[in-house]
Amino acid sequence: MGMNVLCSLGEMLALGLTAFLELMEHGVVSWETLSIPFVRKVVSYVNMNLMDASVQPLALRLLESVTLSSPALGQLVKSEVPLDRLLVHLQVVNQQLQTKAMALLTALLQGASTAERKHMLDYLWKRNLRQFIYKNIIHSAAPMGDEMAHHLYVLQALTLGLLEPRMRTPLDPYNQEERERLQALRQAAFEPEGESSGTGLSADRRRSLCVREFRKLGFSNSNPAQDLERVPPGLLALDNMLYFSKHAPSAYSRFVLENSSREDKHECPFAKSSIQLTVVLCELLHVGEPCSETAQDFSPMFFSQDHSFHELFCVAIQLLNKTWKEMRATQEDFDKVMQVVREQLARTLALKPTSLELFRTKVNVLSYGEVLRLRQTERLHQEGTLAPPILELREKLKPQLMGLIRQQRLLRLCEGMLFRKISSRRRQDKLWFCCLSPNHKVLQYGDVEEGANPPTLESLPEQLPVADIRALLMGKDCPHVREKGSGKQNKDLYELAFSISYDHGEEEAYLNFIAPSKRDFYLWTDGLSALLGSTMGSEQTRLDLEQLLTMETKLRLLELENVPIPEQPPPVPPPPTNFNFCYDFSITEP
Repeated sequence: MGMNVLCSLGEMLALGLTAFLELMEHGVVSWETLSIPFVRKVVSYVNMNLMDASVQPLALRLLESVTLSSPALGQLVKSEVPLDRLLVHLQVVNQQLQTKAMALLTALLQGASTAERKHMLDYLWKRNLRQFIYKNIIHSAAPMGDEMAHHLYVLQALTLGLLEPRMRTPLDPYNQEERERLQALRQAAFEPEGESSGTGLSADRRRSLCVREFRKLGFSNSNPAQDLERVPPGLLALDNMLYFSKHAPSAYSRFVLENSSREDKHECPFAKSSIQLTVVLCELLHVGEPCSETAQDFSPMFFSQDHSFHELFCVAIQLLNKTWKEMRATQEDFDKVMQVVREQLARTLALKPTSLELFRTKVNVLSYGEVLRLRQTERLHQEGTLAPPILELREKLKPQLMGLIRQQRLLRLCEGMLFRKISSRRRQDKLWFCCLSPNHKVLQYGDVEEGANPPTLESLPEQLPVADIRALLMGKDCPHVREKGSGKQNKDLYELAFSISYDHGEEEAYLNFIAPSKRDFYLWTDGLSALLGSTMGSEQTRLDLEQLLTMETKLRLLELENVPIPEQPPPVPPPPTNFNFCYDFSITEP
């Protein structure tokens, strides 16, 4: 009997709270007019254990509205609803109750002062809120609702917001602790050699050694503190660099030593890159920006580990070094490299990877070459170059342009080329020359002295009729590469080796080539394929064809500047009614 009364009371209470919320949302009365006893009563519903399941989400929703609307009543809710109580509600199976508990939690965090917020977030993180969200909300079997996604976005934004004071504070060169942290960064990179050799040095020598080492670290000024006076990123950049040096010491020392030993102007400056990269990460993750009221754009990766901002920096700084090498960048290219790295990070963040490991994998696959390819595809989409009529035009132009490429390849064969001979013992300096006769019927070749002028066609002793050629072999299929096994120096020859097999009397013989460069390898193998009537399948042909197609298509479309190209061709109009104007010869004239 007692339980029935409780249940009916719960139902009535739920209906009463629903009606109350509906009325309040009409905005006739302000939330601030609610009395303290009333709010305390609603708080008791949230804190009570044996409460009807339908009541608690409504009570939480009411308290969320109170907290967001009235700072005074918000303080009351904050003092009366313990964080642990909200953590209990978060861990229930009821998704609605979970969402409302998260809503009240983010409302309380938004209403708190910066110091209080830091204290609350530290406590929640200690109580494993992050791990719980990652395992049971982000990786829950049930799909996440839009409201929960918004609250996770707010939680992420508020947590990242704790970095803002560091981002806005420049390094104080007179602060002993900060000077020591800078020295710790230098010592982590150069300690073994620097300190052992520095013990017997005079103060001046030690100072000049420090300056030189800070330069090697990539600081722009002789006093590194000046680099960190820029805000943003202020002290946050130093935090990132120190975190990297402590948590990935081998990667840190490899980065610094590799770049301090690179040839002139090709070294990637660690400190300058880190400072700029910290700015980029703050912009991409909106550190210090006010929370949007509707956004749901949170990063699942953010909840996958502690110190996610610093961890992300560790991945990003290693990516920057990789991209720097891929671009063969010098100091003048610094801004260009940063643009590419920003794009790599932004594109990968947009994929919403669920863990830092997944982020690392995806961002490393997105090389500089891949970024260029994506940019070109997007540009073509913007220009409408991928519209069906234009794709049709490109297909029609292909045979004609492939003919042009074939012609160019055969002309290169007719020009001829010097090839180096490879002996079985060592690479010799003997050269030989090979070319195609102008009528494309014969390959002519013969030995040439080093430094001599290219020989004339008549002076080449050997001839191989094209009609006798059986096949073109490339890479490991070539007999001259197969014979020599897999020595280190032959690895690079695989990519440049090609052979022609031909009929020599009753037997099969080979003419073996080692191309001087990859480009020459493509040109010759394409030319020989064209001679034999095979397809020219090299990377160079693909690039040439793409370039010619782009140019030719643009030329054809010049007159259509700013004219929208339809997806479908316009319909053919019906035939005219006066279509019978053809002379009838069957009628004999009188």
